[in-house]
Amino acid sequence: MTIKSLIRTVPHYPKQGIMFRDITTLLKDPVGFRVTINEFVHRYTAKDIDKIAGIESRGFIIGAALAYQLGVGFVPIRKKGKLPAETVGHDYELEYGADRIEMHTDAIRKGERVLLVDDLLATGGTAEAAVKLIEKIGGKVVECCFVIDLPDIGGRKRLEKLKHKVFALCEFEGD
Repeated sequence: MTIKSLIRTVPHYPKQGIMFRDITTLLKDPVGFRVTINEFVHRYTAKDIDKIAGIESRGFIIGAALAYQLGVGFVPIRKKGKLPAETVGHDYELEYGADRIEMHTDAIRKGERVLLVDDLLATGGTAEAAVKLIEKIGGKVVECCFVIDLPDIGGRKRLEKLKHKVFALCEFEGD
């Protein structure tokens, strides 16, 4: 059993030509989910991390479990208008339009070391926006980590060009 073997590919979702990498099949497998979290725990136990920031919504699942195991706080990064208290946001461009992500203004203190977590890295647009949001309130991004990297789409290169470290447990190339 490998983590990659437990990830389902759904052709033509959400639109024609897209091969959607679905981690729900990984999450429902108790051994696969445990191995996934343990791989991240092994990598980040010795790092000096104060908080885990997870990108909505699958980043919440992985990030919260990892934060619990590492004994650090968890910060949700959400779409606009989803958080109840005072927020800080960052606008960013999508392939066809724009979007905004937000987090609470008191989520991260100046100088805290933050691990950014999400399920998948594709273009890197949302991850880049999340990094900028964390930095906007004074956090330092230790690394950006993902279950899946789609290297052909360029997100890793985009983040590395901005001098951010990137880690993924598996890759899906081509299709």
